[in-house]
Amino acid sequence: MTDRAYLDNAATTPMLPAARQRWLEVSESAGNPSSLHASGRAARQIVEEARETIAASLGTRPSSIIFTSGGTEANNLAVKGIYWRRQAALAPGAMVLASSIEHHAVLDPVEWLASHEGACINWLEVDSVGRVSLAQIDEALGRGNVALATVMWANNEVGTVQPVKEIAARCRAAGVPFHTDAVQALGQIPMNIADVGADAVTISSHKVGGPFGVGALVLDPAMAVTPVLHGGGQERDIRSGTLDAPAIAGFAVAVDHAVTQQADHEAMVRELRNDLVARVLAVVPGAILNGDPDLADGGRLPGNAHFSFPGCEGDALLMLLDAAGVDCSTGSACTAGIPEPSHVLLAMGVDERTARASLRFSVGRESSQRDIDLVVASLPAVVERAERAGSLSVRSRS
Repeated sequence: MTDRAYLDNAATTPMLPAARQRWLEVSESAGNPSSLHASGRAARQIVEEARETIAASLGTRPSSIIFTSGGTEANNLAVKGIYWRRQAALAPGAMVLASSIEHHAVLDPVEWLASHEGACINWLEVDSVGRVSLAQIDEALGRGNVALATVMWANNEVGTVQPVKEIAARCRAAGVPFHTDAVQALGQIPMNIADVGADAVTISSHKVGGPFGVGALVLDPAMAVTPVLHGGGQERDIRSGTLDAPAIAGFAVAVDHAVTQQADHEAMVRELRNDLVARVLAVVPGAILNGDPDLADGGRLPGNAHFSFPGCEGDALLMLLDAAGVDCSTGSACTAGIPEPSHVLLAMGVDERTARASLRFSVGRESSQRDIDLVVASLPAVVERAERAGSLSVRSRS
């Protein structure tokens, strides 16, 4: 499929050759990292060396790294685990602060706490570019009885980067744990967890060129959480389950690469993304760029370009581009097979019809100028066909 333009790196990334090689090397040896015999100890050494590599890359301590099956599990562990541990010391209906544009891996656990545990949810609104205000956070923290706050480092749809360092400082001053989903941010923008000061940070392997099925919650060792999984007591009794040594080894290689190559990667994908944005807006005059319009500073992920094409359906655009050899995403949720408008765009004040007419292009490590050229060459005809289909659909319903 090398003739295709893969511009869906926010969904997943091609595995790095070095990560794949390390994954395969470790896969050739047997040994459960929890076993006490020589093979088990060898596997444990691989896991601990990977833990040290990831910690050094992210500016934290090895004891902070809790391996999970991926970002979704890490988010659930942070949100539920911190809330459960904290609620006993707070008044009934302890509050969770969460931005209204979180990934569903955070949104759904937060909503579950509300419906099953009696949590009071304060959904933090965002402005028209998808950014929360510090004043709103100050006001919410000032009310007290807050169990935790969770605001993603960078949005997976429109790429908006949040002021997580400032949010963490405010939460710390109020004595409230702060969690941030950094799945999209890792490798895209500079990341030093000690400098940011968050209590819990979620990262994922396959977003940075590592294997599927592994991620981590970077958790302050002083932060007590209630486990979501119970079993063998692995990972400091915080996350039970047999550790996947080959995947963890590949994950460490990918994280190291993501951090050491971050500046070069950012410059490369930003240049391609900026070219894509400029040319799409030129060839499709009605297109709307969603998210932070400043493409030069750090307010937006460097590889993210998210557009609305009024008069079209995002799914139609997606399939027409797919037929033209372009892989991208609508960036919208799909519940029980029924397409729904993006909750992110709706939270930003975009009307429902325009929200349905949106596509996300995410430039990555293997993207090229040819990929951008293919999108720009294909898009005008695709939009024209989608507009005709949308117009026919409207007439048929009237």
